[in-house]
Amino acid sequence: MDSKRLLEEPQAPHIPVTVHEATIFDGAREILEKIRPNWKPEDIEFKLFTDGITNKLVGCFYGDREDTVLIRVYGNKTDLLIDRTAETRNIKLLHSYGFAPRLHATFANGLAYEYVPGVTLNPENVTDPAIWTLVARKMAKMHKVECGAEVSRKAMLRWKLEQFLNLIPEKFSRREIHERVKDQFLPVSKLRQEVENLCDRLETLGSPVVFAHNDLLLGNVVYTEALNQVTFIDYEYAAYNYQAFDIGNHFTEFAGIDEIDYARYPSRDFQMQWLRVYLETYQHPRCVTETDLERLYVQVNQFALASHLFWTIWALIQAEHSTIDFDFVRFAQIRYEEYLQRKEDFLALSFEN
Repeated sequence: MDSKRLLEEPQAPHIPVTVHEATIFDGAREILEKIRPNWKPEDIEFKLFTDGITNKLVGCFYGDREDTVLIRVYGNKTDLLIDRTAETRNIKLLHSYGFAPRLHATFANGLAYEYVPGVTLNPENVTDPAIWTLVARKMAKMHKVECGAEVSRKAMLRWKLEQFLNLIPEKFSRREIHERVKDQFLPVSKLRQEVENLCDRLETLGSPVVFAHNDLLLGNVVYTEALNQVTFIDYEYAAYNYQAFDIGNHFTEFAGIDEIDYARYPSRDFQMQWLRVYLETYQHPRCVTETDLERLYVQVNQFALASHLFWTIWALIQAEHSTIDFDFVRFAQIRYEEYLQRKEDFLALSFEN
């Protein structure tokens, strides 16, 4: 995206309000007073969505509900993990290309944005050909977005992992958390060595660096059946990164969040179909060769290992700081165990140049 596109976008105001978790609906009302001044307070309905494990999300409904507003309140200490200035820029940037909802406003610890009607994906519908083909094409189109000189084109994977590693404490502040993680994950140097070895290996694969979402879990894809379209939401981690990471990360998310089951990780046959549809949009239908497919298949599955490490480390940081009712330690353990389970087989894959 170039600067001209950003200038053409309506400017979302910044509201100097902090929304507290304990009084989240009151805070939402303060935001709405600024961005929807014509809404009568007594006629506004609120719904707290409980699916997210990073932030708090409130739906604000009024009248015929055509103009529903979502208010996202950042999780505790998530500014350690996420560049919020970049996130705001990414949402505006990708909205101008038709990839993201409209941003209505930012506030001290969150943002308000457009509601996208539809259903979020789940482990059952993500394998529906009517839906996964839309996801593959949408991702391919996003990977072709040009962001202009103001956005760094350095792949975020290694430096973001290094940043995350530096945030893991050698001693967790809550004793019960520390006891659960110390044998498997500490000292942090153990994880750091895994990261360095894997990144060294992945960087030899030649995966293109593209503008990527980097967090396409199923809940971040909204399917609107009436329009036959999918919309990607929550661009907190969007940045230039390896193409194969974005795809491999999405495939790992087929396992789900609430009840993680890696038996749902897509088969080679499914992946090859998905990757063909992706490449037919990313390249050109007549330019996709079997060699292209095989190369991308290998890259995607090896970068899926990086996804497991990424979210393992992320979850350990959340275990220290988050106030959300979620077992981040168990999540880290599940991701890391899957990483170790798949590591040998995935790194044994190869392709011919």
